[in-house]
Amino acid sequence: MAEYTKAQLTEMITGKLQRNFGRTVDEAAPPHMFKACALVLRDIMSRRQMATDNQVWEGQQRQVHYLSLEFLMGRSLEKNAYNLGLLGTLKDALEGLGFSASDLFELEPDAGLGNGGLGRLAACYLDSMTTLEIPATGYSICYELGIFKQKIIDGKQVELADNWLGLGDAWLIPKMDEAEEVRFGGKVEDCWDSEGHNHPEHTGYTTVLAIPRDMEIAGYQTRHTNVLRLWDAKSPVPVDMSLYSRGEYLKAVEQQAMAEVIAKVLYPDDNHYEGKSLRLKQQYFFVSATVQSIIRKHRAQYGTLRNFHEKHVIQINDTHPTLVIPELMRILLDVEGYSWEDAWHIVTQTVCYTNHTVLAEALERWPQSLIQTLLPRIWTILKEIASRYQRELEHRYGNDTGKIANMAIIWGGEVRMANLCICACQTVNGVSALHSEILKKDVFHDAYLARPEQFTNVTNGIDHRRWLSQINPRLDALIRDCTGGDAYLLHPEALQGLEKYRSDKTVLKKLADIKHDNKLRFASWVARESGVVLNTDAVFDVQVKRLHEYKRQLLNVLHIISLYHQLRDNPNMDFVPQTFLFGAKAAPGYHVAKEIIQLINSLSAQIDRDPVCKDKLQVVFLENYRVSLAEKLIPASEISEQISTAGKEASGTGNMKFMMNGALTIGTLDGANVEMHQQLGDENIFLFGLTAQEVVQRKQQGYHPMDYYQQDPVLKRVIDQLSAGFDDHVSYADLATRLLYGAGGSPADEYLLLADFQSYCQAHDRALRVYGDSKRWNQMSLTNIARSGIFAADRSIKEYAENIWHVPTR
Repeated sequence: MAEYTKAQLTEMITGKLQRNFGRTVDEAAPPHMFKACALVLRDIMSRRQMATDNQVWEGQQRQVHYLSLEFLMGRSLEKNAYNLGLLGTLKDALEGLGFSASDLFELEPDAGLGNGGLGRLAACYLDSMTTLEIPATGYSICYELGIFKQKIIDGKQVELADNWLGLGDAWLIPKMDEAEEVRFGGKVEDCWDSEGHNHPEHTGYTTVLAIPRDMEIAGYQTRHTNVLRLWDAKSPVPVDMSLYSRGEYLKAVEQQAMAEVIAKVLYPDDNHYEGKSLRLKQQYFFVSATVQSIIRKHRAQYGTLRNFHEKHVIQINDTHPTLVIPELMRILLDVEGYSWEDAWHIVTQTVCYTNHTVLAEALERWPQSLIQTLLPRIWTILKEIASRYQRELEHRYGNDTGKIANMAIIWGGEVRMANLCICACQTVNGVSALHSEILKKDVFHDAYLARPEQFTNVTNGIDHRRWLSQINPRLDALIRDCTGGDAYLLHPEALQGLEKYRSDKTVLKKLADIKHDNKLRFASWVARESGVVLNTDAVFDVQVKRLHEYKRQLLNVLHIISLYHQLRDNPNMDFVPQTFLFGAKAAPGYHVAKEIIQLINSLSAQIDRDPVCKDKLQVVFLENYRVSLAEKLIPASEISEQISTAGKEASGTGNMKFMMNGALTIGTLDGANVEMHQQLGDENIFLFGLTAQEVVQRKQQGYHPMDYYQQDPVLKRVIDQLSAGFDDHVSYADLATRLLYGAGGSPADEYLLLADFQSYCQAHDRALRVYGDSKRWNQMSLTNIARSGIFAADRSIKEYAENIWHVPTR
């Protein structure tokens, strides 16, 4: 039973229109109606959140603080209505007012406050923490411009600004009275009191105000409500009117502009000094504001910080928030007057670290000169942490400078954030079983041997209520019919009940019909958006994720080129129709990734023009891949490409979303694919390629991609095609060169595309043979859905709560 009736919701919406926008329903445009609905739901969540706050305060409960520079929230109106149990009622109310609910949902911009999997995971985890009634707060920056809008012009990626706040700010509650001051620059001098205690004086600094803009997070079937606190940056200094009156307009607003640029854009390019400086500012800005905010509330409740670590746990989501460690030390030492030993005890019992990557370039290292200039007091604390840790390492390893250098926090003029986490954090976890083993055996091997109890694993998970029930309503209905209700929404393991229908022809037929309808619906959306007509009789083979060389979109392209050559050679061959769908954004400064996007579009255009390929082979690059596009695409997908070089992908969560919606995976034994394979067995997944161990061995033995090129005529022809280019006369010779000879300091074929090419092609052949047997394909699809419950975020969060945070769950 919904808490509000259609009549009540209608009255609340019309009231908002009148009070906030001065409009009647007849005068309201869709943006007014969207904002009115958002404000109504926000009011409901705000009341619940205040009650949750009181409950947590009175119960003196331990709180979780989840720090992440990315939260890829997507759209919120439909999601919040769903979690509040008001989705049907809201749709009815809107229809009664003469508005289309689906059109209003489409109107909302994605809150693109993240680049990819890291941010989407954080959003899923917030949903689960709230649903499981864990007192938790997420913290990030209120980026004015989220991840860029991608436009494809002449086959190339062009980045456009993504100002999501026009409508998106309806969800945000500014709290000026909870602003915090963050200090940059200046100098620090040691001052000693009569008792010999040091009181560092920080002078000459610039202050930036951090203003909280809170987004309420509703849980599913619970009144418990948490918050995502997004920090906005403002200058405390008003505009200098004397400069303004002298006509020096830019100088008059300079201080404001310098402060506000911190929250202007998500992750600036950091391949130049200004970008590095701004990114470091962003990281310190958000952790400093966050720690001050947590401490202010804690002190108001308990009057002391001696019990801080008993009442709070701070989870660092990747290395970006690592400066929370010296910042918490700074406050405990300088503001609270604690001894180093007491402060360090509190910090190390409070902070935990999730590692998301084994890629060296993603384990952040900052030039010490930059930290010295920008954060002088933080630098002195970092030096002290580093020197104490160094002495500990020297005591442990004696003269083994190799191990000391590997584990040091400050070395060679750089500050290594991952090593700081290893030194200070209570626990360190990877995000899949394979990834956590690689951390222990390779990336942090010496640290693991010294403190094995510090290391653990929590395999990632997804919000199955959003990524199955909400985005795939007909599949949701089938699951409810087969498993006896909606129990799976809170107990995802109940999906296992589907498996007993593996030989039920009626259920398999319904599953196939649902997939086909989803394909038709997605094709209709693509046609409206771009004019591209998808062949819905073809198998939908999908690779969507950030464009990075290790994710090997290029391997997918090499295979498609080989298929194109087959068709050109033998137009009348027996050929299973295939539509390859790509969606990916490349980092603005990542030249190779952007070139691969151009290559996909060149190939797409060539195949589209060639009559030989009509109704047989199609390649489509989906522009501006984002959460809301994924929600339409994933239910329609049939083959999921999870083909990263084994040992490179920490986990992946897209692989779980596809599995949960019945797509079958072509994948390497990498990241969470390993655990998917454990659930599915060889017979329900299409594995190929080298294992992580074999990748290491191949490189140690000396890897020579030219051997594959010379010995495999199919591969040779494909690589030669890259060099020659296509009908648009664009050559991709430099991509071919990277594969065969290496370039820019990278070794030849760094991610072993050529070594895995033949195995990859064979996996496709196996998949297409099964696709021709619809009964077997649908059985495999049903099995994938039935065994996907273990990849729900609720399971992940329960593991964090039990093993790392030590907080109870619902």
